[in-house]
Amino acid sequence: MAAAATFPSVEKCPSIGREKDTVVADMDGTLLIGRSSFPYFALVAFEVGGVLRLLFLLLLSPLAGVLYYFVSESAGIRVLIFAAYAGLKVSDIESVARAVLPKFYSGDLHPETWRVFSSCGRRCVLTANPRIMVEAFLKEFLGADMVLGTEISSYAGRATGFVEMPGVLVGKNKADALKAAFGEAAPEIGLGDRHTDFAFMSLCKEGYIVPPKTEVKAVRSEKLPKPIVFHDGRLVQKPSPFTALLIILWIPVGFLLACLRIAAGALLPMPLVYYAFWALGVRVTVKGTPPPPPVKNSGQSGVLFICSHRTLLDPIFLSTALGRPIPAVTYSVSRLSEIISPIKTVRLSRDRAADAAMIKKLLQEGDLAICPEGTTCREPFLLRFSSLFAELTDELVPVAMVNRMSMFHGTTARGWKGIDPFYFFMNPSPAYEVAFLNKLPRELTCAAGKSSHEVANYIQRVIAATLSYECTTFTRKDKYRALAGNDGTVPEKPRVKPSKIMGC
Repeated sequence: MAAAATFPSVEKCPSIGREKDTVVADMDGTLLIGRSSFPYFALVAFEVGGVLRLLFLLLLSPLAGVLYYFVSESAGIRVLIFAAYAGLKVSDIESVARAVLPKFYSGDLHPETWRVFSSCGRRCVLTANPRIMVEAFLKEFLGADMVLGTEISSYAGRATGFVEMPGVLVGKNKADALKAAFGEAAPEIGLGDRHTDFAFMSLCKEGYIVPPKTEVKAVRSEKLPKPIVFHDGRLVQKPSPFTALLIILWIPVGFLLACLRIAAGALLPMPLVYYAFWALGVRVTVKGTPPPPPVKNSGQSGVLFICSHRTLLDPIFLSTALGRPIPAVTYSVSRLSEIISPIKTVRLSRDRAADAAMIKKLLQEGDLAICPEGTTCREPFLLRFSSLFAELTDELVPVAMVNRMSMFHGTTARGWKGIDPFYFFMNPSPAYEVAFLNKLPRELTCAAGKSSHEVANYIQRVIAATLSYECTTFTRKDKYRALAGNDGTVPEKPRVKPSKIMGC
């Protein structure tokens, strides 16, 4: 603490007129409020290695803590790196760093550090964390120009669990890395939070300490340079050691509970599913007045329900709210999801003429559900609505769908989609809200001369206003390029048309 007195607090650092200055900041406890990197190692461990890898990391974390606080920071971090990374594909670690970690990092950004960091023209982060784990977030979402971190060792495309020379970047290694990167040109500002940061901070023209304060509130998402619209991963909460233990203990129980809930939805008559879900802890809230079912043999076309897309279970919960099964058209679902689905699902071929003919035929048979976004989005945004549905019928009912999960996300862009329903129903008490909006007036449909794009955009705005969401022009391809590094198209396989699209 006495050494810390040589550096003023970051609150005293002026941020006006810093456009030509260079800032170098530590990460944990400095750029981020949290001083522990365990949650982020735990996310990598679980998302790549599964629950057994998370258990291995949790078992070694006490040893890492003892070494960190009583031997050296470097030794403790080495244990975390080995426990989380050993044997994993480097490409998988990079994928998690790009698709999963930014959501959690962005929710822990220190406001005072960010005030200074964002005001400088050149931004560098110097961290003991593996560079592979933090670089994607820092460069893409915070505008960092340079990231200096610990380099992990790999062999044949897999992490060995060890680190490259000169080792973990703490203390003197941080100072050496700074000298190697900047040479004799000393950066203007150095930001750190602990005594092992003082070595590199003393090389900067100005040094500021970030004191630990538990009451600090993270920077709000709307103040970030780039909003996080897409993110992946199964875990809803950042896993502290205690949360990680709860997850490990809950998974066997949650899986059995998920099987029971799925069996109830698949085997019981649809009018009873609503009550069965409530008895099993699944909360379904219905708002608005849904239209009555079509009269059979009346020649009347069915209603097309236009749903916002949160998970592949949207049409099932729509059917639960209505008390009757509503067929759904999808951009393909897994075979397992089709088998356990209590409703009829029909795959779109991405051939506009063929899809239009199929949807018209289904509407002649009764009501139908469609999610025109084409893929799910977890954040309060609506993706661009495909306009095909507006050309096919004027019987359009917008439906605003919202779900709540406390432990697991029921969607994925990188993993196997067949277990998405299981992850959703593994939550202790998942919830769905189905809000039926007013049927679209005839004067707002294509029958009154509106273009299909105008109708689709109008429905998107109505649903967004109901949910307090933001409309975007992002598409399915944008999501998969951001999260999976592809455009969401399944490679050609025997007896599968190349136009098939992966996921729902």
